[in-house]
Order: sequence, then structure tokens, then C-alpha cells
Amino acid sequence: MKNVEIYTSPLCGFCHAAKRLLSQKGIDFAEVDVLADPDRKPEMVQRAKGSRTVPQIFVGDVHVGGCDDLYALERAGKLDQLLAA
Repeated sequence: MKNVEIYTSPLCGFCHAAKRLLSQKGIDFAEVDVLADPDRKPEMVQRAKGSRTVPQIFVGDVHVGGCDDLYALERAGKLDQLLAA
């Protein structure tokens, strides 16, 4: 299974929803709290091709996007494929 990384903020409901989906699926992920560690936000923006909002989710080198994008992959049955690829 590929590494999953999610940039978050503790005040973000979409971040909590994305983490909840990953946890329910039993997916381990590395979380980067950009509020607690603001020096990591420029890294997130660069990796996310300019997106400045959280969450920003990465599976391996693939930028999934935000919470809505993650749930769309799950509904389409493509999230498990992405994780296993």
C-alpha cells in the first residue's frame, strides 16, 4: 500500500472528514498540521500546484486533492485501486 500524507488544520471540518474516511478504511496516514507547523505550508502549496486550502491529500506521488476529491474516488470505487497501485 502506498504512503498517504494529508495536510490539515485542527479547525477544518473537511480535514476531520477526510481523516475519518481514511481511518474507517484502515489506512495509515501521515498528518501535517499546517497551523502547528506553518513552515510546512509553502511545501503543501508547491506540492498541490498552488492550492492553499486544507486538506490536501497525497497518495504516494499522486495529488488526490481535497476532501471532496477523496470521497469522489471512494464513491467511484477508485480509492482502493489508487492505494494498491
